[in-house]
Amino acid sequence: RPPLPGLVRAQPHNRCPVLIVLAPARQGLLPERQPIYLAVKGVVFDVTSGKEFYGKGAPYNALAGKDSTRGVAKMSLDPADLTHDTTGLTEEELKSLDDIFNNVYKAKYPIVGYTSRRILNEDGSPNLDFKPEDQPHFSIKDEF
Repeated sequence: RPPLPGLVRAQPHNRCPVLIVLAPARQGLLPERQPIYLAVKGVVFDVTSGKEFYGKGAPYNALAGKDSTRGVAKMSLDPADLTHDTTGLTEEELKSLDDIFNNVYKAKYPIVGYTSRRILNEDGSPNLDFKPEDQPHFSIKDEF
């Protein structure tokens, strides 16, 4: 079946299908049956099971539909912090980011893809250093 709106299949150098988020299509503003996605550190998670946190009107809805790495690191919902950019974060914020990434997102929510910044170089060529995240407690399904 075709990919969900805002996503496209890609074949990185290792020929493993990867989804790339193209637009903020998962901001909790779509009908209830639609999945809710958010990205942290370029990894796209399906946080639909946490819709009470990330769904429309929920406290962390601002994080959904985009790479909110900086906001997660700073524990901030300020629109200026809802970006992938980690420039200028303190060591404490970077440690917090890693802790939340590993102990919340990777532990609770399945990975459904990667942002283009994670798998491509600035010139659009494949990032040969890209390695998918390990998430052995989730089974992989070919849904897309």
